[in-house]
Amino acid sequence: MSQPSLTVSPPDYSLLTDLYQLTMGACYVGEGIAEKAASFELFVRRLPASYGYLITMGLAQALDYLEQLQFSRSQIEQLQQTGIFDHAPDRFWSLLAGKVFTGEVWAMPEGTAVFPHEPFLRVEAPLWQAQLVETYLLNTINYQTLIATKAARMRDIAADTATLLEFGTRRAFSPQASLWAARSALASGFDATSNVLAALQLGEKPSGTMAHSLVMAIGRGKEGEAEAFQAFSRYFPTSPLLIDTYDPIEATKRLKEAIEAGNRQLTGVRIDSGNLAALSQTVRSLLPDVAIFVSGDLDEWEIQRLLATGGIIDGYGIGTKLVTGTPINGVYKLVEIDGVTTRKQSTSKETYPGRKQVFRHWEAGKIQHDRLGLMTESPKPEETPLLQLVMKQGTKLQPTPSLKILRDRTRESTLSLPDAVRQIDHPETISVQLSDQLQHLINND
Repeated sequence: MSQPSLTVSPPDYSLLTDLYQLTMGACYVGEGIAEKAASFELFVRRLPASYGYLITMGLAQALDYLEQLQFSRSQIEQLQQTGIFDHAPDRFWSLLAGKVFTGEVWAMPEGTAVFPHEPFLRVEAPLWQAQLVETYLLNTINYQTLIATKAARMRDIAADTATLLEFGTRRAFSPQASLWAARSALASGFDATSNVLAALQLGEKPSGTMAHSLVMAIGRGKEGEAEAFQAFSRYFPTSPLLIDTYDPIEATKRLKEAIEAGNRQLTGVRIDSGNLAALSQTVRSLLPDVAIFVSGDLDEWEIQRLLATGGIIDGYGIGTKLVTGTPINGVYKLVEIDGVTTRKQSTSKETYPGRKQVFRHWEAGKIQHDRLGLMTESPKPEETPLLQLVMKQGTKLQPTPSLKILRDRTRESTLSLPDAVRQIDHPETISVQLSDQLQHLINND
């Protein structure tokens, strides 16, 4: 018997969930509450350490999932054959056989700065539907928000003039994750990705350099490095050369001699190891007109250190520490059922009741504070409501924004934050105030 490939495509979305989403749905059907109107909100209770903000991302994939979600007859039969659902009511199976998501989604636009307890999105749908979609929504939004936030922080530290290249495919948590990471990085300020599939699907041009293996395979030793460079440039004349397979300074000197002799042209070099700041200074002194890229376990703190120690760097190739890192622990909680507000009161895991809106207060182009209120409240003159209706009756209301729009929105969001919130060492965060109506609801819950 052949083994399953464990790849995911849209027809698999229905089963890509935790078992308890399905067992709870069956229980809701049996208890006669499955189709009662319910509202769930996705948010974080707290920020990761050393983060003053998050950048929302993943809404596009979340909405695509909700639109395409359906159970085939064979998938329903597979569930029935497990024996787990032997006591489930027959009505449960007829619900699964129809259109799975028919509800509404309210959400912040991708690329928006967000803070603790503020809903990234709210799902309003029949209870069984809103429950079923929790796992996938948390998976895509938590991971893409992690990548988007780290990418925005790296862009902020590197400044707008630096080139940022996403090199994380080999370190991402899965092939699917590598595509989401590439998209999130590009949407949050990176210039290009080395992931060919992601780039072409997104209408972008992939970007990359070369590996040490090419230098060793063609040159077969330090003395053959120049031959390897010449061979690669013959086919890819504008691609940067990786110069630290052996001795980056000696390689630079040989490249300088070849350029001065008129034997080659060179647009860029990449350094992947060693004292990157010092090496970049030497390379710049020898090749003043050649772009210098660095790579090798870089993150926002390392970029900051390189700049502080005099690094002369035009671009950064960033992989592992972009596509992995501190999780974004978003949660998805029921806040209203059949018109009655609900609230979790577990110690250290309390939630706020009711369907909410985030009202953002601006002064001179900067975020001053946010007010978390109820959806029935109106914004004050100086406030902007952030949650927008993006899906109705299970259908998206607007096309997915282009990467350029998302890049611009993310950068504007970052620049709108106070400096103390943007800093990566001991950052502050934005104050989130509770409205009087929300506070009253909490006190009387």
